[in-house]
Amino acid sequence: MTSFNADTVLIVAAILFVLGLIGVLTRKNIIFILISIEVMLNAAGLAFVAAGSKWQQPDGQVMFLFILAMAAAEVSIGLALVLQAYHQHKTLDVEQLKELKD
Repeated sequence: MTSFNADTVLIVAAILFVLGLIGVLTRKNIIFILISIEVMLNAAGLAFVAAGSKWQQPDGQVMFLFILAMAAAEVSIGLALVLQAYHQHKTLDVEQLKELKD
């Protein structure tokens, strides 16, 4: 069994976070934006666990549990809003929904 260096895991977490941020900034579909936010939350959780492992503290795992709870709340509320927006406007394109605001 191989053990990963905490610095390597932190680099992977940073890469995942940047990929999620790119997804949030470039995607137009609300579903893909929510998925990108999930990737960002998981990257933050991975960084907390790796940092906790590096400094031999359980704080990273505790913070990861809070991140999981927040991600579950984000999914439930986000999907409810997506379903409502689709029901009312028959689109999930962010640009078209912004036009309705004007």
